[in-house]
Amino acid sequence: MLSATATHLLRILLRSPPPNLPSRSQRHPHPSPLLRSPSAAGPNGVGAVGSYKTPKPQRDLLRELVSENDGFVRVLPIYVGGFSLLAVLLNRSFSNIPPVADASSSQSRADILSLALAVTNILAGLVWLSIRPKNISPVVLRGVQCRRLNPLISKRAVLEMLWAWDSLSAVTCCRSLVVVYDSSCVLQIGVAAESPLEDGDAMDVDVKKLLQGSLCKSAMESQKQSYMANLSLYPGKSELPFLPTNTQSVILQPIGDNGVAIIGGSTIRGFNNTDQAWITLIAEKLEATLSTS
Repeated sequence: MLSATATHLLRILLRSPPPNLPSRSQRHPHPSPLLRSPSAAGPNGVGAVGSYKTPKPQRDLLRELVSENDGFVRVLPIYVGGFSLLAVLLNRSFSNIPPVADASSSQSRADILSLALAVTNILAGLVWLSIRPKNISPVVLRGVQCRRLNPLISKRAVLEMLWAWDSLSAVTCCRSLVVVYDSSCVLQIGVAAESPLEDGDAMDVDVKKLLQGSLCKSAMESQKQSYMANLSLYPGKSELPFLPTNTQSVILQPIGDNGVAIIGGSTIRGFNNTDQAWITLIAEKLEATLSTS
């Protein structure tokens, strides 16, 4: 009898609908703060645990202020020194101190120190006005466009050198490029000096004379890059007559033991340290290609 009653109750429970349990969204109306996106916490991503706030670049307000008011900052010591000098003289005039009788007093010594500081400020302002950084801008090289390739080198070497030229001329101030390898000029491209015949053609590169000159000879013997940041200051510029007369800077880059690259720039000090290191790597790549061509 008991077993039949228990069976009847179990059947009733199985047929009845389940109780109204809260859904998953009702049990957790908000996601966990650790999984919440930064935008859900607020416009700046602040106020929720685990939110991320992007770092902001720091601004040097003092540097920006000085750079925007360069002229005023340079003349400011003159104004300060002049005002200080005038203040000391007025104080001395209206303080009723005899100029000779109390020359050794503490007031007189303080006035002397104040005058020295005022004069120092004025001199510092004059120095700041006289020393100004010179704005260096690229120049347009005077010459003719040239594109000469040695027909005896392989197509792969030609493509490699043209890639080097396109890269250097696009990224740096390079406007002339001459590559000499195995005692022959394999590439002359960019702006070159006009031929003495004035026929509109570029001047030929005298490879034998170039390699015997002190500039290329020194660079190839040392196997180190030679950078002439201001070509007009170097007497050896006469060894590079094939470059435009107003070439501003030149890099002589050895290409292994058998070659050298002459890179002419249109800006004084136009090649920075990164450019020089990059040119060295390009020369190594060209040497690997030319040695097998």
